Amino acid sequence: MPGEFDLIAKYFARPTPDAVLGPGDDCTLLQPSPGKQLAVTTDMLVAGTHFLPDTDPRKLGWKALAVNLSDLAAMGAKPRWALLAGSLPQVDEAWIAAFADGLFACAAEYGVDIVGGDTTRGPLNVCITALGECAPGQALRRDGARAGDLVWVSGRPGLASLGLAHLQGRIVLPEPWPRLCIGALEKPRPRIALGQALVGIASAAIDVSDGLMADLGHIGERSGLAAALQLVQLPHLPKGEQYNADLRRTALECQLAGGDDYELCFTTPPDRTQAVAQIAAQLELPLWCIGSMVAGTPGAVTVYDPDGQPVHFDKRGYDHFG
Repeated sequence: MPGEFDLIAKYFARPTPDAVLGPGDDCTLLQPSPGKQLAVTTDMLVAGTHFLPDTDPRKLGWKALAVNLSDLAAMGAKPRWALLAGSLPQVDEAWIAAFADGLFACAAEYGVDIVGGDTTRGPLNVCITALGECAPGQALRRDGARAGDLVWVSGRPGLASLGLAHLQGRIVLPEPWPRLCIGALEKPRPRIALGQALVGIASAAIDVSDGLMADLGHIGERSGLAAALQLVQLPHLPKGEQYNADLRRTALECQLAGGDDYELCFTTPPDRTQAVAQIAAQLELPLWCIGSMVAGTPGAVTVYDPDGQPVHFDKRGYDHFG
């Protein structure tokens, strides 16, 4: 049976042209571009908490890197490098090979070198640290929103959470939504190009990983503001006669509190609306204005119906210890 270093050499030691020194030593050596700051993030995916134990390892490899690149996107950073650490309950070379294929497919698509990491025996989990670059003073942050700023979100948040509910048998989605929702869950697309395009336009940004209301609340907390969302301005979700009232409510809860979307939620001054429309057209990506930042309890997020009445939701998002 191959040992730890054999597995690393066979499946994860690949060329790293953008590193001074890649895997194989005690540390990797990296040289940031002149005049750039480093943006560094790390995320852990644990079997049974972040993914189903029987998840396709190739899709898991993609997602493990993609969720970290989404954090870089939210800062407007350009991805450069990543390190992989993980534990495996046993050596399953077919599983490891498929995971590596997915990981390196995502790395190739977004221009990332895998430059090091660690493996050990234990419960299945994957932890990636991703590094990117941004110009000094240009990173998108959570603390820059101002009262009156518009709130935007990309894509269609809620699809991933609906896909999980469908896989778990909690709901039955009408066609063609199962494929779209499960695809959003298993193979998220980090909004790298959007994040970079928003530099100088967005006043604050965050990626939607724990739920739209929860993550927008983080912008509010850091910016000292509340947020008001308009129900009628949210992205459209599946409709149809077979889509009953209970399913519509579940879809709305997934959209606002489900998480695992890895879309970007951001704020802009009202006079940047045309610039946002141009970005949406250039990227062929829907960008939805869903509300505004307002004075109020920092971090509070209120959703209003068409009559201007607040709509109550039991949850705002996912909390590992909530």
